[in-house]
Amino acid sequence: MSSTENNCCCGGHEDIAEKISNIMPDEAVLYDAAELLKVFGDPTRIRIIFVLGQNELCVCDIAKLLNMTQSAISHQLRVLKQARLVKARRNGKTIFYSLCDDHVQKIFYCAMEHVME
Repeated sequence: MSSTENNCCCGGHEDIAEKISNIMPDEAVLYDAAELLKVFGDPTRIRIIFVLGQNELCVCDIAKLLNMTQSAISHQLRVLKQARLVKARRNGKTIFYSLCDDHVQKIFYCAMEHVME
């Protein structure tokens, strides 16, 4: 045993550690959560999530709002769709995008609240 292990700060809290261990999500679930949070790690995708939280929009409207090319927006929408954060609805030739559910907007607003504290 190393000197660090011998000099534990308090002798351990096995009961607390066991409770936490019993409710710890599987590694696969934690990995999926980490991958999801990576998708939120891009400023352009965050901006898209913000505008789609306001209203369903087509690519050209999103591109105009964010002052970006339609190609760049389409690329980011593809990433957001693969992460199940954004969904698409076709109306004739136009595809409209919106957030998949309220969870996406909640994650966004929790992040905004945290950084604005």
